[in-house]
Amino acid sequence: MNPTAEFDLIVYGASGYTGRLVAEYLVQRYPNGGELRWAMAGRSAEKLAQVRDRIGAPADTPLIVAHADDPAQLDAMVRRARAIVTTVGPYQLYGDPLVAACVANGTDCLDLTGEPNWMARVINTHDAAARRSGARIVHSCGFDSIPFELGVFFCQETARARLGAPVPRVKGRVRAVHGGLSGGTAASGAATRAAVQKDPALLALLTNPFALTPGFTGPAQPASGKPMHDPDVDAEVRPFMMAAINSKNIHRSHFLMGHPWGEHFQYDEMSVVLPGIPTDFNLMLANAPQPGEGPTQAEREAGSYDLLFIGIAADGRQVRVGVTGDRDPGYGSTAKILAEAAVCLIKDAPELAGGVWTPGAAMREKLLARLQANAGLRFTVED
Repeated sequence: MNPTAEFDLIVYGASGYTGRLVAEYLVQRYPNGGELRWAMAGRSAEKLAQVRDRIGAPADTPLIVAHADDPAQLDAMVRRARAIVTTVGPYQLYGDPLVAACVANGTDCLDLTGEPNWMARVINTHDAAARRSGARIVHSCGFDSIPFELGVFFCQETARARLGAPVPRVKGRVRAVHGGLSGGTAASGAATRAAVQKDPALLALLTNPFALTPGFTGPAQPASGKPMHDPDVDAEVRPFMMAAINSKNIHRSHFLMGHPWGEHFQYDEMSVVLPGIPTDFNLMLANAPQPGEGPTQAEREAGSYDLLFIGIAADGRQVRVGVTGDRDPGYGSTAKILAEAAVCLIKDAPELAGGVWTPGAAMREKLLARLQANAGLRFTVED
């Protein structure tokens, strides 16, 4: 992190749909000139000015032009900030130059990626250099995977308090989702499929729950690829479309924290079969909006989600915690989560060392508290 930078935060991709929502949230929650100094960045000054006016930002809100394929512009941009929030994806196509610039300059970078092939590449390429420069590169700072990462963390903290120790297994169960897949997620999925077609060896990485824990492979994980009856929720459960990326991030978070839940920790994630939960990922991809498009404000505000985490001790005792969000997951909630993750990183975790992080391992209870206070998430213990 660059503590003497001109800005605390730059929203890169602010003229896009999700970037605009992040900037709009900052206007409302962190007006410029208050506790946060921030700017908007993107490819076009004209489009940035249009977004600035549309979201009601002051006319003097700083606007920065930077193209994803122009290293000199990216370098100049990241030198001006303590942290960059980037919504410019698919990251495996457009994210490498920005990460390289941030690592070189010791600037933090937070993204929304759900692309494990790219995340593995960033870890292998940049983790050591980021440790040296002090840059904190934090992946997956949206619905995938912060509510799930922190849900497991909160479940384990509850187990410590109620059972006296963390538990060796946690089940993640999606009880309700109201809101669609984002265009960016759809584009990332398409880019990942194209990458696998080009290099079939990537398939092994995508199916490995420990693909993001270099040098460590844990135990076989519970089966979650087929519908089944789950007696712990007394319902049929089916594969959840984001489970593969969420599971990888949870295991990396555990790895980065030093395996406090034991090296034999197991996690599986499925959706309870209820109306409103999407189950056909390919159909959702086909019907997803284009990048830059998305639901109306009313549709975003009508969305929500409800997650359950069941911690199971070796002797069968359980703890249960719920995580809920008050907006549609792909846009409304994700924009608030990403913004608060960035504020938390620069304001609440200045001591965190450089490296490639998961948000759960990097900020833990500090981020949980911010999300509850500001972003519409609730973490509750269920009896």
